[in-house]
Amino acid sequence: MLALSRQALPMLRTVPGDENLSARGAYVLREAKGPRDVTLLATGSEVEIAVVAAETLRSEKGIAAAVVSMPCWEKFEAQDESYRERTLGSAPRIAIEAAGRLGWDRWMGPRGSFIGMQGFGASAPAGELYKHFGITAEHVVAEALRLAGHHKGGRGR
Repeated sequence: MLALSRQALPMLRTVPGDENLSARGAYVLREAKGPRDVTLLATGSEVEIAVVAAETLRSEKGIAAAVVSMPCWEKFEAQDESYRERTLGSAPRIAIEAAGRLGWDRWMGPRGSFIGMQGFGASAPAGELYKHFGITAEHVVAEALRLAGHHKGGRGR
């Protein structure tokens, strides 16, 4: 299989072994250190944004963030409920998607949030569009802090 992108993207999956984690539709790419405060959901090029945001949350804010890569919702939906629950976790979730929100609410859950395009028809290089629509690691960090209840040194679960 060839997976191509017009964007220069880093190799993110460094899990040893030959298991095809994408075959399950979604998998934990980076687990939080300790109990999750937030789970970041993304697919495609947005996964890089989630990984950068998770690292910033951990190193600079003390927030435990997991990153879940979701390359195929249909395959993930076909997994047993226990796998889906383990993968998504019980912490608030943020979906990061350069396209529209359609379909993400199912995976975000009732306490979730969406970061992505809210309109259609904008045209520019990807980096410019991402900044324009707030599809940035900085915006994800700010939203994660809000969802995690991180206010003035306090930390909520």
